[in-house]
Amino acid sequence: MKATNSQDLQSLWLSWKKNKDEQAANDLIEHYMYLVHYHVERFASSIPDSYDKNDLKSLGLLGLYDALNKFELDRNLKFDTYATIRIRGSIIDGLRKEDWLPRTLREQSKKIEKVSEELEQRLMRTPDAADIAKALGKEPEEIETIAMNAVLSNMLSIDATYPSQNCEDAPESAVALKDENAVDPDESVTDAEQKKELAKQIKSLNENEQLVVSLFYHEELTLTEIGQVLDLTTSRISQIHKRALFKLRKALVKENFIRIKTP
Repeated sequence: MKATNSQDLQSLWLSWKKNKDEQAANDLIEHYMYLVHYHVERFASSIPDSYDKNDLKSLGLLGLYDALNKFELDRNLKFDTYATIRIRGSIIDGLRKEDWLPRTLREQSKKIEKVSEELEQRLMRTPDAADIAKALGKEPEEIETIAMNAVLSNMLSIDATYPSQNCEDAPESAVALKDENAVDPDESVTDAEQKKELAKQIKSLNENEQLVVSLFYHEELTLTEIGQVLDLTTSRISQIHKRALFKLRKALVKENFIRIKTP
């Protein structure tokens, strides 16, 4: 029985929770698949094209199934909210374990940073993507993409390592770590400082860049949805997004808040 209204949905939940009805579970997964698709699209727009979107979908499905198993009907919480936490967590954990930023991109990122430092000394100003691209014989868009992937790698690491401790419905691994994996207090302080510096640097972006960053990361709109809001093409929004992350990465590296990982 597929859920067509709230009563059908409730019946599916009861069948699954009380009788472990596999068909009910399948119908519930089908009903909530839109959550997986939504988060897959968000992550897919921010990682290299070389990463298979189907792998993201598999990670999201694992999170959805985990949510289905652990959700408690008698709690005053929407399943959509609970499942979103699980789906995002599953995708982030999967990306971190699989080291989604390829070795070649890490090497390119280090090269960009080295050239950037040389140009800054020579030009007596912070070089932009066009300056670096000219020095490396590449297109500015390529430089911005590499920088975006590098800063997103750092963002994912922060997101997965220090989830909100105020959310009682976050996955158990997020709120109760084993002793051997306990977060060092100094690292927690460093993370707070990183976020504070990130907020400061976001304010230094131009109006369009601030708006795109806010709508993408805070309001959780897709690039296409942001384009509809701002009456711009998805391609143009993607360019603004990459340029904003390029600037943020440059500022955070300069302030020693993020460091380029060695390959």
